[in-house]
Parts: sequence; C-alpha cells; structure tokens
Amino acid sequence: MPKIKFDFNNMFSFSVGAKHGVGGRELIGIKNSMRKAHSHLWNLLNSEDNRISLGLEWANLPFQSKDTLRTIASLAGDICRYKNVLFLGIGGSYLGLKAAQDALCPPYFNEFPSLRKKSPRIYFEGNNLDPETLGVLLNKLNPKQTFIVVISKSGETTETRAAFDVVREWLKKNVGKLYGRQIVAITDPKNGSLRKRVELEQLNDPLSFRSLPLLKGVGGRFSEFNMGLLHLSIIGVDLEQVLSGAASMYKRCSSGNLFNNPAYMYAVLQNICYRKKGKKISIMMPFSEGLKSTADWYSQLLGESIGKKYGRKIISLSAGKEQWVEDKDRQINVGRTPVACRGTNDLHSIQQNNIEGENDKTITFIRVEKFRQDIKVPGAGGILSGQSYTRLFKLAQEATEWALVRESRPNCTIIMPEISPYYWGGLLFFLEMATAFEGELLNINAFDQPGVEGYKNYIYVKLNKPGISEDITRKIKLNPLIKKAKYIL
Repeated sequence: MPKIKFDFNNMFSFSVGAKHGVGGRELIGIKNSMRKAHSHLWNLLNSEDNRISLGLEWANLPFQSKDTLRTIASLAGDICRYKNVLFLGIGGSYLGLKAAQDALCPPYFNEFPSLRKKSPRIYFEGNNLDPETLGVLLNKLNPKQTFIVVISKSGETTETRAAFDVVREWLKKNVGKLYGRQIVAITDPKNGSLRKRVELEQLNDPLSFRSLPLLKGVGGRFSEFNMGLLHLSIIGVDLEQVLSGAASMYKRCSSGNLFNNPAYMYAVLQNICYRKKGKKISIMMPFSEGLKSTADWYSQLLGESIGKKYGRKIISLSAGKEQWVEDKDRQINVGRTPVACRGTNDLHSIQQNNIEGENDKTITFIRVEKFRQDIKVPGAGGILSGQSYTRLFKLAQEATEWALVRESRPNCTIIMPEISPYYWGGLLFFLEMATAFEGELLNINAFDQPGVEGYKNYIYVKLNKPGISEDITRKIKLNPLIKKAKYIL
C-alpha cells in the first residue's frame, strides 16, 4: 500500500543556497537536541500518568477500542434520521470537523442529496459572535428536523455558550418539552457547566441530552480523533480507516532515526530554518480545494502550540511523573506564524509575496497524486487541449516549487497518494507529532494556550461573570484601552 511521503529536497542549501537552506553541518549540530527530545517525548508517551496530566493523550487516540467506535456509530445512526445537524463548537471543535468534512465529503455536499446519500445536511456555528450567520440559519431550518451537537469542555467558552443558549431556546420553543432528545453534548465527563446541564436534564428524561466524553489529557486542537468521531460517522466516514491511517503514521513517527521519521524531519528542518535562517512565517499550501480547511486546522495547531511567551520549566515528581510550569525567568516569545492558503487559487495572490517579498518564510505544499475524479480539457491544438486537470494541478505545484527555488525560498512537499479516510488520518497525525516534537526542540509547553485566556477574561470581567479572580479583574480595570478621539478618523 502506498504511503504518505515527505519531500524535503528544497529545504536544503544545495537547492536554495547556504544563506536560506539547511546544511549538513546544521543537521549534525541538532542531533544531540533531537536525541534528547525524542527520548523525553517517548518517555512521556509511554507513561499514562504523564500523557493525561500534561496533555499528550492525543497520541493514544488511534488505538481506541471497537466497542467505542460501535457506540459512536450507533448514536450517529440515530442522529441521521434528521435532515439537518448543527454542530456548535470553536477552535479544534470547529476546525477539525470542517477539515474532515471538506476533505472526505464530495464538494457541494450540502447542496445535493445524491452526494450525501443517507447523511443529513451539516452546519457549523458557535465559532464566532457574528449575529447574522446564526440568525439566518435558525430562520431557515426546521427545528423539528434539526439535531444539535454541542462540543465544549467547560461549557463556558463565550462563542459556543452563547450559540447553545440561543439554539436551545429555539428548539424548546418549537419542539416542546422533549426538545432535549435532539441534543448531544460532547463535553468533560465529570466537570463543567455543560456536564451539569446534561446530568440535570437526564434526571427528568434519560433520552435527553445524551453525551460523549472529551477525554482527559486531550486538548481541543489535538482532539479530532476524539470529539470528531461522531461527526465523521454522521457524514458516512469509516472510523476504523481514519484511525488505522493515524496508527500507521504513529508507528512511522516512533523512530528515533531522523531519516526514518517524517514528522521529526519536518520539525527539525522548520526549527533550523526558524532559528538559524530567520524563517518566521510558515505557509501551508495544499494543492487541493478539499484540504484548504485542513490547512486552517493546522494554523490553529501550530499557532496555539508553538507560539509561547515563556519557556518550559520541568519539575520532576515521584515515579517519573512530571509537572510543567511557565519559566517566568525565561521570556522567549517564540513561534512561527502560520498562514493557510491553497493552490492554485493563491498563486494569483500571496504567491507574489512568497516569491519577491521578504525571504522570511517556508512553504509547505500538500500534493495529491490521485483525485476521486478527473476532467479533461476539450478541443484540439491548444496547449491545454486534452490535458487532465490532475496533470495540470501537479504541473502547477511543480512549477511553484521551481519558481521558489530560483529565488532561494525554502519549501517542502507532503505527498498524499489520495484523499481518503486512511491517508487523511495519517496526515493529521503526522502534523500533530511534528508539532509536539517542535515543542520539545524549543523546550516549551506545546499543549497549553495561556495567551488565549486574555481576551476571554476581558469579556468575563466586562460581563461581570462570577468567579473571576481579583488579580485578573484588577489588571483589566487598571489597564484600560486608550482611545483618543484625534486618532480616530
């Protein structure tokens, strides 16, 4: 069976020059750091306590039991009796689902029943506070034919909480007292306001507010193979194939040999280019319309995982257990800036900057060898006549590589044999492992996101939410935004 390949020729100095490309000495120079990172990472992954307490349980998700998958598939079968399913979630709880749907469903999935087969239409909300999108959707959907899936660990994230409150009232008003039978919550198994709501509703009606657990030690951006499985089953994707692809990539990414481990190689090359060559921007450019949302998902994965103000301080506890805290004595402000785009559309926009703008970026292509269908250009005599879209797509990607190399712009290519559940599962695990390993090389906590809390706390204080600490409240009140009228035109 073909496998996902990683072509990194254009990251080296022999392609783009010593100033911008990685040299042999630089690879040798990072070997000790790589060995330490590999040893530390896999010691953690082999320890259940550390996996759960530090947020690395995502690596174990490819190996979930068949009983778990059958339970999810059974629930999905019940949900598929409805014409519409509305998913409410933000961050990975939105981006992971959107990435899966765009990659694994036919284009225009919602528009044509023949493409959906027995699946319902799928909609995503709760990922923004724009009132128009949710308002229009609820005005057009039939509540009696619509099922709701809300995904939130705590139940308190503003965007998802607001949307769920609105949708819950909409259902209750139009469906009646049994409205909760049209709701599934994917949330923390024990704690949080959403879990309390589930328990309260089920006291009155066991069929109301059914739920699935967000597993301990799995952060939102790493959770597609946990919270995303219900969505995958609803849209008709084979869960075992997705997890099998991820499991296969897990095995490939367990090697400590850099040239046998594509995720490590990706992380190492990006790390060298970032630290030694000034490549602070990371552009992900799939040559596939269906993989654009996967690039969006990766932007969150990279941005939240690697963008950190402080280094990591490791505290060793008993029995090999670790605790990680921010090293406030080591302010580092690290992290490549992710940019998601797609070929060939963005060859007519961002590519101008890639080629002639500041040489401060690396470009990662995703190339698909075989598409689910192909089209030939009709006619005779013209240079496009008789050409297949697949050949033109591949040629455009190859031409983009060539143009970048000519201008000494480092780039690399992830090659997928096809876009299928198996290979898409492998692609996601590849990127997750690469991100985790890059975090080890930088000695940061790649599994928290303290910077995200700032805007949340500001909103909570302004809305007088109970339970916000006095320190946070004082900081916000003593540091207001400065808005001078003369600087507003």
